[in-house]
Amino acid sequence: MNPKYLTLLVAAALSAASFSANASGYRFGSQSVSGQGTADANGAEAADASTIFANPAGLTRLDGTQFVGGITAVVPHSEYKDTGSKRFTGTPTGGVSSLDDYAPTAVAAPSFYLSKKLNDQWTVGLGTFVPYGAKLSYDYGWTGRYALTNIDLKSVTINPSVGFKLNEQHSFGFGLDAEFMKAYLGQGVDVPGSVLALSSPTPEAQARRAELLKHIVAAGGNPAALASIKDGHAEMDGKDWGYGFNLGYMYHLSKDTRFGVSYRSSIHHKLRGKAVWDFSGVTTDAVVNKVLQASSRKTNSAALVDIKTPETLSVNMFSQVDDQLALMADVTWSRHSRMKDLHIVFVGTGEGDEVIRQQWKNTLRASLGMNYKLNSNWMLRAGVAIDEAPVENATLRHAALPDSDRKQLSFGANWKLSNNSSIDLAYSFLKFDEAKTTYKNNCSPLHPAGSCTGNGETTVGSWNTRLHLLGLAYNYKF
Repeated sequence: MNPKYLTLLVAAALSAASFSANASGYRFGSQSVSGQGTADANGAEAADASTIFANPAGLTRLDGTQFVGGITAVVPHSEYKDTGSKRFTGTPTGGVSSLDDYAPTAVAAPSFYLSKKLNDQWTVGLGTFVPYGAKLSYDYGWTGRYALTNIDLKSVTINPSVGFKLNEQHSFGFGLDAEFMKAYLGQGVDVPGSVLALSSPTPEAQARRAELLKHIVAAGGNPAALASIKDGHAEMDGKDWGYGFNLGYMYHLSKDTRFGVSYRSSIHHKLRGKAVWDFSGVTTDAVVNKVLQASSRKTNSAALVDIKTPETLSVNMFSQVDDQLALMADVTWSRHSRMKDLHIVFVGTGEGDEVIRQQWKNTLRASLGMNYKLNSNWMLRAGVAIDEAPVENATLRHAALPDSDRKQLSFGANWKLSNNSSIDLAYSFLKFDEAKTTYKNNCSPLHPAGSCTGNGETTVGSWNTRLHLLGLAYNYKF
């Protein structure tokens, strides 16, 4: 359950997580401040060492030794309104139905890149950046608490790379990716719904209720405590290292126009952690709480989730129109369809997996950008982008990722401090389409032992989100 999200999210951001950043899914989306200024349309520009992420073939365009250190702050605003979330019993979940403070006020993610030209053909580099990120903290009493209360997913990638210049037209790049992921997830446990279900007049429900009361009395508990029952809570965490690679190619049509193709592989993670179930506040009677936890079969255990992050394929171009104006474009395909249903395995318990239905679709992101050299010290940037969300429809939109299609508008600038140093600035505004959900968990607490784990909730509502991204980077040439 939580660990699974971990895994997904884990594909999320360890260095400095963010609330759904500007790329679809859990991808953070801003690994370069200079790129952010053009809405990441500059994959074929290779203006600085951050080309390690965008296209390692661009390393061959860099002279000497170059360093880039940047940070991107994400300032989100999102609102959720509930329109009918229900327990597995069909009754309302109750609780807070309108939220606007579950996303962090701001989070920041760093990036570092270093390149060194060895000779006319070979250039090496090293990049460190945040590939994915998600951070949400809903109210413990919100209407969708049985799906999620909070999530904190972080990741960081270390990416040594090399570029090879075959001739004046053709350059190639290759990199290895070592990705560390760490995640935490929490959710409510619908103990009140389980007890309510035992009040049904059916013979099976009555027999199970009688058995529960028998155990409570035998243990020395007070059955009257069930009259004021509350939710339990589950917490999971996990971490893992995974490995992949990235490739790049750049074709120079002329000294002013070039085209690029880059590929970043999927990375397989086996997220290992623990699941902890807390029933201590379910009633005022500690004995009753222990009996309820035992009857629910929720035991602390190791947790495991397998996940494969999506690979990406980008095609881009750059053209220096004249001494002042440069135009660029990028189209990126992401194979999000690798994200099928997520299975969280509770190791050694004999209980069934918790399954989070995903069934993501592949997506496209398209961006257009430009540079304009204002004078010898200032170059201005701008860009626009549209980005598809991998979520297929409202029935598959989970509270851990209230993602939707979005549009991006970016502005940036490069300020030259000296012949060897400069500062990059960037600002982006992203507007998400309304994200509706009617997500239903197909496993309820009353399913047969060992078959599955879940609250059986249905989350019904909608999110409205917008983001501001602020980027700052320092560049130095040795």
